[in-house]
Amino acid sequence: MNLKPRRHEEPEINIVSLIDVVLLLVVFFMLSSRFTDEGRLHVELPRASAVPPAAQQSEPLVVSVTEAGSYLVNGRELINSSPDTLRAALLQQAGADRDMTVTIRADGRATQQSVVTAMDVLGQLGFVRLNIATVRDERAGAP
Repeated sequence: MNLKPRRHEEPEINIVSLIDVVLLLVVFFMLSSRFTDEGRLHVELPRASAVPPAAQQSEPLVVSVTEAGSYLVNGRELINSSPDTLRAALLQQAGADRDMTVTIRADGRATQQSVVTAMDVLGQLGFVRLNIATVRDERAGAP
């Protein structure tokens, strides 16, 4: 019979391997992350000046989107709401001038897809100067 007191050792937790794994995960995620802003929307904000702007030489191009999703180009309603019909109407109104400013007027209840389709067609045709028309909300209060 062994009556000697047993040596009681405290259990240890070895965390060296855990630190190695965490360090490898951090390095992996840092190297696999993309730090680009591909989806960022670049907006050119309007500028105010004391000098009135020069008169435009041509009639401005206005694309209106109704609540039902149909399109009007310069107040003339299109026969259907397909992107090809919108493209043809824009080509007819603008001709070869792609530097003109295009204003998009959308009903507040229009679907986002209708507005995005109009913007997509304008972008495909080469228009880069787009304005989105808004109205002041009288209920929000003037600053």
